[in-house]
Amino acid sequence: EITRIDGIPVATPARTALDLGRQLPRGEAVARLDALGQATDVAAADILDLTHRYPGTNGVRRCREAVDLMDAGSQSPQETRVRLLLIDNGYPRPETQIPVLDDYGYPFAHLDMGWRDLKIAVEYDGEHHRTNTDQYRWDARRLRMILALRWIHIRVIAGDRDYEILQRVRAAWVQREREAMAVKLPA
Repeated sequence: EITRIDGIPVATPARTALDLGRQLPRGEAVARLDALGQATDVAAADILDLTHRYPGTNGVRRCREAVDLMDAGSQSPQETRVRLLLIDNGYPRPETQIPVLDDYGYPFAHLDMGWRDLKIAVEYDGEHHRTNTDQYRWDARRLRMILALRWIHIRVIAGDRDYEILQRVRAAWVQREREAMAVKLPA
C-alpha cells in the first residue's frame, strides 16, 4: 500500500482511494475518486481488494458505495455532482465522455455525460466556457453541430437548481419516448 516516487514513500492510488472513500461524505468521496481515477488510472477492482482486506474498518461500506459510483470520465466535481443527482433520481447511470462524430467519422466533441442510445446529453459548463472568448465561440459552433445530429443537449451551469436540471432531463426523456411511440404507430 506504499510505493516510492523519487525515493519518497507515498500511499498507492488504491490506498489513497480507500482512505478518501472511507472518510469523506459520499458525494465528495465520489468526486475525489473520479479525479483520482482520471489522474492515475486506478482501477475500482484494486480499491475493492483493499476494502476486503479491511472488512471491519470504519467506513469500508461507504467506500465500496463510492467506488461503485466512481467514473474516471468525469472531469470536474460539478460533473460528478450532476451525475449523482441523475442516478439518485432513478435515471440509468449516464455514460461519460461520449464521442460525437462528424461526417467523416472523426470525433469533434466528447459529451460530459448522457445516454447515447437516446441521444440525450447533459453537460456542465464552468465559468471558463463563458469568460474565454475562444472557448465561447467553439462551444456555440460545437452545440450547433451536436443539435444537427439530433441530440437533445441539456446545459447545466452554476446556479441551476437540482429540480430545474431534473425537469429538463425528464422533458428530454418524455420527448424521446414520444418520438419512439410515433415511430411504432401505423401511419
